[in-house]
Amino acid sequence: MANDPEARRTDSRTAVLPDSEALCRSILERHHDTIGVRKPAVAVPKLQRILAAALELSNRKGFQAMSLRDLSQASGLSAGGLYAYFDSKTTLLKMILGEVTDSVRRVLSHPPAEVAADPVAHLGWLIDTHLRLTEAMLPWFTFAFMEAKNFPPAERRIAIDSEALTESYFAEVIAAGIAAGRLRPDTSPLLPALVKPLLQEWYVKRAKYRRRGVTLDVYSATVQDLVLRACLPEGAPRPAPSLTAGG
Repeated sequence: MANDPEARRTDSRTAVLPDSEALCRSILERHHDTIGVRKPAVAVPKLQRILAAALELSNRKGFQAMSLRDLSQASGLSAGGLYAYFDSKTTLLKMILGEVTDSVRRVLSHPPAEVAADPVAHLGWLIDTHLRLTEAMLPWFTFAFMEAKNFPPAERRIAIDSEALTESYFAEVIAAGIAAGRLRPDTSPLLPALVKPLLQEWYVKRAKYRRRGVTLDVYSATVQDLVLRACLPEGAPRPAPSLTAGG
């Protein structure tokens, strides 16, 4: 187990995580050419209802099995009302996957200055912030992971590129740490790829950790400890885990 999670860093390292309203506002802006409703005060609450229903149905019965009739009943919107926001299930799928990818980019590409200046702190921040992002967007990330095998080729590529984006952030920070002499030069080039399954484990198997009484803080601290053990020079002190918010 890693260092005591109570000895955590919070202050200005806390990332701004999106809520449902922010996600739907982003979708409205990005898909203004296909969404027929222009006024945010009308469109955003409707998108929240549509996407909450679509994610709940998909995570329960599968996206392919979900019909527009199912979505209409679950969201409380008529079929015509649904078509004002998307013209096909493929468009709806692109909305969800695109927002997952954009959220990862928006959140992980803007570390606080004091974090970005220290590769070891940056590595811990990436792990903790990604875990908290998936917690804030749990249905979205669960959907993207569980449904990926059933996506059409173009949408499967979006999901693959999203994973590659996350891996690239870790690869860049580890490379910077090696160049600065903060991380071992013999750190495995596979380490960035191996971090991703540890991050996915939290949102895919949350029930297992809930039964064991494992909190997000404890899980984050443990993953950080495992990763740092794989790349810190021998004898180098391991910093307190970067825990940007209570979990």
